[in-house]
Amino acid sequence: MSDVDLITTARFLRRLPSMAIRAPRALRGLYYTGIRNREKNLSLAWALERAARLNPERPALLQDQRRLSYAAFNAWANRLARALQAEGVRHGSVVAVMLENRLEIFAVLAALAKLGAVAALINTTQRGQVLTHSLNLVKPSHFVVGEELHEVFESVRASVHHADRHLYWLADRDTLVDPGEAPAGWANLARLAEGQAEGNLPSSAQVRMKDACFLIYTSGTTGLPKASIMSHGKWIKAYGGFGHSGLGLTSADVLYLTLPCYHNNAVTVCWGAALAGSAAIALRRKFSASAFWADVARYRATCFGYIGELCRYLLNQPECPEEIDNSLTCMIGNGLRPSIWNEFKERFGIERVVEFYASSEGNIGFTNVFNFDNTVGFSPAPYAIVRYDLENDRPVRGKKGFMEKVAKGEPGLLISEITDKWPFDGYTDPEKSEAVIFRDVFRKGDAWFNTGDLMRDIGFKHAQFVDRLGDTFRWKGENVSTTEVENVLATFPGIEDAVVYGVEIPGTNGRCGMAALRLRAGTELDREALAAHLDRELPAYAIPLFLRLLAQVETTGTFKYKKADLKKAAYDPQQVTDPLFVRLPGEAGYRVLDAELYQRIQRGDYRF
Repeated sequence: MSDVDLITTARFLRRLPSMAIRAPRALRGLYYTGIRNREKNLSLAWALERAARLNPERPALLQDQRRLSYAAFNAWANRLARALQAEGVRHGSVVAVMLENRLEIFAVLAALAKLGAVAALINTTQRGQVLTHSLNLVKPSHFVVGEELHEVFESVRASVHHADRHLYWLADRDTLVDPGEAPAGWANLARLAEGQAEGNLPSSAQVRMKDACFLIYTSGTTGLPKASIMSHGKWIKAYGGFGHSGLGLTSADVLYLTLPCYHNNAVTVCWGAALAGSAAIALRRKFSASAFWADVARYRATCFGYIGELCRYLLNQPECPEEIDNSLTCMIGNGLRPSIWNEFKERFGIERVVEFYASSEGNIGFTNVFNFDNTVGFSPAPYAIVRYDLENDRPVRGKKGFMEKVAKGEPGLLISEITDKWPFDGYTDPEKSEAVIFRDVFRKGDAWFNTGDLMRDIGFKHAQFVDRLGDTFRWKGENVSTTEVENVLATFPGIEDAVVYGVEIPGTNGRCGMAALRLRAGTELDREALAAHLDRELPAYAIPLFLRLLAQVETTGTFKYKKADLKKAAYDPQQVTDPLFVRLPGEAGYRVLDAELYQRIQRGDYRF
């Protein structure tokens, strides 16, 4: 950490005048983040209906040639809500939603919110046993699947509980113009919505802050994906913190969104920020660095949602005419590294970087309200940064059994207090929820959420992200569970042991996957078959890019893999005598990694 990152009293006071013009919106945001009464009738549905009432003719959603006003979007969501209600969707019903980034996903999510139903947002890159697990975990009563993912769903349908009924299909096109024809055994949701009443439903006003809104899947640190509960209360806090206090968008703004809509970054942070100011969302199916600036120009976007990797991709692109004097003024997201923070702002003329920190399951969020550089921002929530023993993987407790706070600028574990005002909704599995709670932290009877992240205090309730604890590593903006990948590798014929860990590639964000494998005696590794197996069973970001073949796997006394030495040696042929392999970008299999190829990777000859 640089000393210039520390926020002194003088630096903080210098920022206050620039905040004056935004003070009313910031205070409104603080109101929403500070609501204690979880019985209060506030929800995503309320936020949409408010925006539609205040700015009915302003654009709400844009994609390619499609344009929907807030009035039209709200009416569409109401028709879908009544259609789903007629099919038995009720308050508290869990509905699996599998749609890629297109306007239909926002309409379906809004419709479910109006009914008080819960949308289980299935990661569209999941395949095989991981997808089966995610669907069965939350026990959905209904399934809404887009044509683009119909074959993927059908490939696991036989293993999904109760997937023989309540199946709803949406054509991969503008379903408001052409609803298409659903395959046999599927109901066409667009046709069911035709002719339904367009007024707001009475049920919208009955949705409470304590009610679940989304189920968001997170890998956590071990095992298969867990489903974290995003309540309407947490969504409203994001609406206030990110939307009003953070960005402060208005109905004249357009937020360009390329992040996947199964992520909280998209459906909570970005959508909440847009709804707070009746701004438009311009949606792209998938991120494209080469098309980014042309899209920004076409939509006249003033803001965009990011992850750190996306920003690096844009910086690596050659300068294009559309980026000169572009319309962007601000951005919201997380993971922008200090090494490119200022370069990104200066090259693209970004005035405000609203970096934030939050997790799907947690009860705390930071937002860069005051526009300081290299910080996740400010948090009104009660939190502490405590000493952590990395070697023994646990917080330090003093003689009286309580934890100890670190000094300013010193890294430590971020924990957040669980209170009535800052509740912990946790996971669908109570045991997993209890596993991330620390008790008797500073006094007997208190309870704190373990974020699993190392932070440092840089002053005035601002923090700076340091690193993640545990075996989870982050690649392509996604958390990768090593246990999940190890389990998939273990099902491949001939593999006896698989140890997965994250390694760094120069010039990239986060860590990509590397697997150290021990093969059954007399077995040769079929590298192309292994790559095909991983493609079937894992999302692209979780597939290991490097392989190392081991004669023996070292374990601890409790049979945990010893990963420290493996991580240190990584894929350097000078440090590793075992066979090494790499899967280069665009290749279908793994090739031998020798010293020459290693140097080319280190030079950045390949774009991973």
